[in-house]
Amino acid sequence: MKNQEHFKFSTGVVAYPIFFVLIIWLVFWFEVRFGFNFSKYGVYPQTIKGLRGIVLSPFIHGDIKHIYHNTIPLFVLSMALFYFYKPIAWKVVFLGILFSGFLTWCIGRPSYHIGASGLIYVLVSFTFFKGVFAKYYRLIALSLLVVFLYGSMIWYTMPVKEGISWEGHLSGLITGFLFALFFKKQIAKPKKYAWEQENYNEDDDPFLKHFDADGNFIESLEPEIEAEPPTINYTYKENKD
Repeated sequence: MKNQEHFKFSTGVVAYPIFFVLIIWLVFWFEVRFGFNFSKYGVYPQTIKGLRGIVLSPFIHGDIKHIYHNTIPLFVLSMALFYFYKPIAWKVVFLGILFSGFLTWCIGRPSYHIGASGLIYVLVSFTFFKGVFAKYYRLIALSLLVVFLYGSMIWYTMPVKEGISWEGHLSGLITGFLFALFFKKQIAKPKKYAWEQENYNEDDDPFLKHFDADGNFIESLEPEIEAEPPTINYTYKENKD
């Protein structure tokens, strides 16, 4: 897969994250405006009814503080996803919601787990580990940026604060790591120089021809094909006067 397919800006890089953020804000507005409480549609572990939350929970938030803290990371990370990993971006989003939600359903406490933070942890984990596995300077730089901005989020994958779904965060972290392994072949790879190619032949390299087998510099090279010496032809014209 060529690098151009990954690192190519399009309207979707901005439009898709805005659309997703707009949806969660519209859901929150509708909930507040008309007095609904959608928390019961979140993931409730190990119950049949709680399975619906796997799909619905990313769009449901408890209060303004909750949705605010999720909005910026979701927007930034999804933009990075659609720019650097465009061919697999939608797979990561949809499968990330399903897998992280299901894992939360399996390991979570008997309570409603809501919010887009599970998906955010998928994106953080995926982006970081993908850059490490790629060994490509652009993606490694992105991984370092993610660590700088959101590295402290790792603490919330453990029960350090009451009222936070650390199970959802941990599920997202695990899911992102697994995706980075699964999609390992579908990553942008650094451009290989001629000497890095598998079919590269050192004997054809014009630079290496100046060195012998021991690495010593050869001052003069014998030409492979001896050129004929130049000849000068003179034409004489008789003077008839």
